[in-house]
Amino acid sequence: MNPFTTLRRHLTPAQINIYFSIVCFFSPPVLGSLVSIAFNAGGVWSAMLLAAKRRRFNIDRPMLALTVAIYAYCAAMFVASIVNGTLAADLRLFLPLITLLFFPVSYSTWSITEKITLVRIAISASCAACLGALAIAVVQYHWLGTRAEGGAGNAIVFATVTCLAVMLCLAGALSGIEKRWKLLVLAAMAGALAIVYSASRMIWVAVPIAGIVVLLINRRRFTSASVARFAAIGVLVALVIAAIGSRVILDRTDFLVSDWDALNANGDHSTALGLRVAMWEMGFSAFREMPIFGHGISASRALMKQGFQDQFGLNQGFSHFHNGFLTALVEAGLLGALALASIFVVAAWNAARTLRVSANPIERFGATMILVTVITYLTGGMTGILIGHDILDATLMVFLITGTYLASGRTVAPTGKSAPALAQGASPRP
Repeated sequence: MNPFTTLRRHLTPAQINIYFSIVCFFSPPVLGSLVSIAFNAGGVWSAMLLAAKRRRFNIDRPMLALTVAIYAYCAAMFVASIVNGTLAADLRLFLPLITLLFFPVSYSTWSITEKITLVRIAISASCAACLGALAIAVVQYHWLGTRAEGGAGNAIVFATVTCLAVMLCLAGALSGIEKRWKLLVLAAMAGALAIVYSASRMIWVAVPIAGIVVLLINRRRFTSASVARFAAIGVLVALVIAAIGSRVILDRTDFLVSDWDALNANGDHSTALGLRVAMWEMGFSAFREMPIFGHGISASRALMKQGFQDQFGLNQGFSHFHNGFLTALVEAGLLGALALASIFVVAAWNAARTLRVSANPIERFGATMILVTVITYLTGGMTGILIGHDILDATLMVFLITGTYLASGRTVAPTGKSAPALAQGASPRP
């Protein structure tokens, strides 16, 4: 038999989706930007399949609401540039928005995968990602003497995507979907320790918050005594991880205290904390100048560089204001910030509705994915990037798409020549 014919028969649409999903869930902590490359390439391929009518749009009400919110944010960024007369100059800066625009396209292709298959891929790939993240973090911190950045090349981004992998391992262990709960707990501990080595303090805050939410979502499966026991085990595990990473924790705490003292006693804005405070002051000042439509997507760098020189006598420059919503306020005004907030509000609303009405473990797992994504991104985004980084944007789309599909979407078969027969006993959700 022709080997190309054999390969073609093996690479069915469902099988391609499986490989694609593995890459998307495994790569963010370990292989970094590969998730962005894979997701965007998948979006282009999905658009081509839709245009050729070999796929069909899967329009669910929760997916449609989230699509409207995402597209409203992108539109607000365009409007800001038009109002400021910088549309032509800003075109190259709009390229990252393409990742967000792929949301409904990729959703339609991802939803040909059976839900239980996708859940197991997400859990298994996240388990491997946590173990890989710790291996890289140990090498980077103990051998290279740097903050753990994983494959992301940025400590905060690495901590953010690793936090999501940790939460999927916990959700898989507590939901009962996967029986290998001991391995998943071990992987979650490994991922949490990798986050400690990243020295990303805001994600240190996000981990316990998201972990408690995962436990509360799955509390129905356990008695009150079991929940208390799990909580006690969680505290013990946290203490063990803190003991192993005590040097990192103490160093970062000392840095924060010394930065705070330098800022309050001497007005020193050259420290990490001082720079953030300076950026927030400049950001709010810039927002008051253009409160409705903002200054445009290209304005942040110029505003900060000029502000650091004029107000603080520093030669510094950043591409964002180290607060996701403040960056949106400066670049796209109230319209942009409200549209950005609506993405997370709609996502959380969709998840909460599923948790309120559904007892299906797969649907509740999808809702859990959404909530831990919202918690992790909002917590980290208070002092860092919320949207605007290739890895963070692609990972956000991966989790919102798959979480929404699992929580409230329906499975559809491909159309056209590539449409396989439905598996025995399988049926699309009405």
